[in-house]
Amino acid sequence: MTDTTAASAPAGSAEGSDHGNDLDELKRFVVAHAVSQDLPADHYAPLLDRITTDQGDAPGSWAYEWVRAGDELDAAGQPLAAAQYYLLGRFPFVDGPGRARALERSVDAFDRWRKAGDTGIEPETVDVGGTPVRIWTAGLSTGTPRPLLVVTGGIVSTKEQWGPLLPQLTSLGLAAAVAELPGVGENPLRYERDSSRLFTAILDALDGRADVSRTYLLALSFSGHLALRAALADPRIRGIVGNGTPVHDFFTDAAWQRRVPRITRDTLAHLAGVPADAVYERIRDWALQDDELRALAVPFATVSARRDEIVPPGDTDRLRRHVADLRLLEHDDVHGAPGHLAETKVWSLLAVQRMRPDADPTTTAGLAAAVEAARAAGAKR
Repeated sequence: MTDTTAASAPAGSAEGSDHGNDLDELKRFVVAHAVSQDLPADHYAPLLDRITTDQGDAPGSWAYEWVRAGDELDAAGQPLAAAQYYLLGRFPFVDGPGRARALERSVDAFDRWRKAGDTGIEPETVDVGGTPVRIWTAGLSTGTPRPLLVVTGGIVSTKEQWGPLLPQLTSLGLAAAVAELPGVGENPLRYERDSSRLFTAILDALDGRADVSRTYLLALSFSGHLALRAALADPRIRGIVGNGTPVHDFFTDAAWQRRVPRITRDTLAHLAGVPADAVYERIRDWALQDDELRALAVPFATVSARRDEIVPPGDTDRLRRHVADLRLLEHDDVHGAPGHLAETKVWSLLAVQRMRPDADPTTTAGLAAAVEAARAAGAKR
């Protein structure tokens, strides 16, 4: 059911490298995504040990071993768990038949899981400048349109990674949608300076089935940058929650860019459709300027990691100086704060609740208590 054109590389992208990804770096970064999906370490660690090459689709290759583990789970009647393994098989982006196969199977397994259970998750196709983009939705109703929460991951995570959150979001009295950044997963768009139009297109498509005049964005990593830009142009967006948001210095600081992990550089190049050595020049004018940050008229709650290896500390400092309503959670952690996952997940939902004038106070209090409990449990580790 996957659109194979969405899985192919844009012309001129970085994925044609003769050397593929750095395997040690790839293994290191995928662990954060495995943790975010609650995958058991005693299962994926031996899998990583079996992988000896990033390239190809034979035993011992990245795609083959993740897909094989997914097939075993699928055969055991666990399609959602299978989907999680498949989507890590296409990590960080599709660069050939093996990862294309992994992407296709992840979407198919997730689709079968959501149909088989009482999830309330439905597909939706959004027109973005004439290009159809597929998203997952829940809680839509023409009779009683609810406030809308749009969830987007970063440059390496697909909508199927975050799709299982949708039933929880509707339980908070929200309509919800999960989408992918341009170039990620099934999204066939190219990642460009004006890619924030994706959010406006989603709001336009769901208008009448959700109260899009009360929209909140839970936009992780690089999608947080697009969310900020979207909020400057679309008054229907009432608040943003981010995590590891690049703002300015990431796009302009050449010295910092030389330190950025290769996997991040190559993935950005793939999504933008340029060679890896040209990607930082391509994105240089994407930086949000100080006057734009000062013009942000909605609250911005975000997680910042003091040891972030992708987003420079100057970007958090810039947010402190210029965003009027900044609600900041800092962790002594790396990008995405994987070591504080439980607290961050609940804090992000609480941040959305606190932005909503219609939020149920009992639910908000329960989330606040859950944040404190997660924080206390983390302090004991």
